Amino acid sequence: MKKVALPLLVWVGLWWGLAVYMGQPLLLPTPWQVMERLGTLAATGTFWATCLATLGRVFLGGGAGIVLGVALAALCARFDWCAAIFAPAVKVIRATPVASFIILVWLWTGAVWVPVVIAALMAVPIAWSAAWQGMGEVDPQLVELAAVYRFSKGKTLKLVYLPAMANALAGGVRSALGFAWKAGVAAEALCRPQAAMGTAIWNAKTYLETPDLFAWTAAVVLLSVAVEKLLWGLWTLWEGRVQSGAS
Repeated sequence: MKKVALPLLVWVGLWWGLAVYMGQPLLLPTPWQVMERLGTLAATGTFWATCLATLGRVFLGGGAGIVLGVALAALCARFDWCAAIFAPAVKVIRATPVASFIILVWLWTGAVWVPVVIAALMAVPIAWSAAWQGMGEVDPQLVELAAVYRFSKGKTLKLVYLPAMANALAGGVRSALGFAWKAGVAAEALCRPQAAMGTAIWNAKTYLETPDLFAWTAAVVLLSVAVEKLLWGLWTLWEGRVQSGAS
């Protein structure tokens, strides 16, 4: 508890002191002003509809990117020609600035779909690396044993590959969704689709509504933390049930 409370008190206190010293809410509102504005926004249905719309875009794109990244890693591990083709492409995606992808995708599709595509692109290399690392932890002797006992591909995947890859995949999915979330909101801020948290942040900046800017930013952070905790809790619960079932 102290590890969380102490840094929080220090940084909030520093923020508060700096805001009071400046005395200009237009430049830097106090934490109380931001919380008050966030509470006002959260009391409206529009706020939650906007949050759900952004969540939907990010999860659609991030989920697709994770599935694609894992599938590409499996193909690259199985076929050398796949590794020769796709591995450089994954490295290019990882090295290219997000803003460049946002502008390019915006040329080819509507503003509503840009955050979806960007979230997917950001998730692919992370999921690919996690799956690749996880497959490297699979014991070859267990694979041979599964072949000797003529396990089906599905049974081999369930009993041999997934247990060995579980930790790497869990960390990769967690990181991929985190990057997809930040990139998706950034794409919304640039493309400004309707009902989007990024659009709300951009509008607050445009109209110099600084408390709204901080409030929406706080909403993005809090929602990200809440979703991450929820997904990690579900993963831990599922993992515990699998282990108890195996024992």
